Amino acid sequence: MAVKAFVLIQTEIEVARIKEVVVALKQLGSEVKSADPVTGPYDIIAEVEEETPEQIGALVEDKIHFVPGVHRTVTCVAT
Repeated sequence: MAVKAFVLIQTEIEVARIKEVVVALKQLGSEVKSADPVTGPYDIIAEVEEETPEQIGALVEDKIHFVPGVHRTVTCVAT
């Protein structure tokens, strides 16, 4: 059974460019189920899905963190 997580993302760029980060996140692959701009302390929430928690971590570290404009993330694994 797949593992689902929500990745809360703070960006380091202008608010007007958040949409560019959302587009880039959605292009990372099928494991990114959704990415939406939100209000509050985070700028974007992405829903991701992988086979294991370790793969979720690798996705965040190896792909999401390398999207230009991503500053900080918090990953919340859904149970």
